[in-house]
Order: sequence, then structure tokens, then C-alpha cells
Amino acid sequence: MAALLKLRHMPVMQRCAWNHINKLSREISTSKKNSDSATASACESSTEDKNWVSYGFDFKSKEEDTNAHHSSFFFSVTLCLVFGGFAWAYAPDVHMRDWAQREAFLELRRREKAGLPLIDPNYINPKSVSLPSESDLSDVEIII
Repeated sequence: MAALLKLRHMPVMQRCAWNHINKLSREISTSKKNSDSATASACESSTEDKNWVSYGFDFKSKEEDTNAHHSSFFFSVTLCLVFGGFAWAYAPDVHMRDWAQREAFLELRRREKAGLPLIDPNYINPKSVSLPSESDLSDVEIII
């Protein structure tokens, strides 16, 4: 949102930004009076506030700058953070963790009713596994 508002005033912003930066670098004052060091920029109209510092959205109009600042923060904070966080928190379980937990409880209940151990040490029946013979493994180095 802020990028769109900045693109709308790009030529004005480029002119005013350089004038504004140059003005700030030349007018550093150590005076305790705020009104002594404030001067109007070439981009500001005479009716604007002399002590106004732009948010960076529009260097010409204080009202446009403030409106763009408030709207961009409203959209970024309210819509993105608040509603985005709400959608993320209440989104469906895409990794199916709830399903896996339900299936685990159902399997535990089935094994308890059947009188089987809760966790079987032989996940696969050892009779169905075919292992290589000793002669096949004699040339292979086995690292445990």
C-alpha cells in the first residue's frame, strides 16, 4: 500500500526529497527556540505548518502525507497482523497432526482390547524377512 502511494507522487517526491534533505543538512541549529530554526521548503506551500516533518509518503501536502501514513499502518497492522494471525491460528490442520493423534489412540485401544502389547517390538513379522547368507556378507565390511 505504501509503495503504491509513493509511486503516485514519484516525480514530486524526487524533487522535494532532495530539497528536503539539502535543507535539513544546511539548517542544523543549536538554538533552544524551535521557531528560530524552522523555514519553509520550496516544496511546501506557505499555508502549511513550518515545523511539519513528512512521514515520507508525500513531501508537498501534510494532509496527503498523514492520510497515506495512517492508511498504510492501518492496512499493515490491522489487516495483515491481526486478521493474518487469526487466519493462521484457526486454519485447518494441513500437516494432519490431529488425524495422526486420533489414529494412534484408536490403535492403542484396539491393541488393548486384543490383549496385544501396546508397542510391538517386531513391527514386521520376522518370518517374512529374508536376510542375506553369511557367504554373501563375508566380503562386506559391516560398521555398527
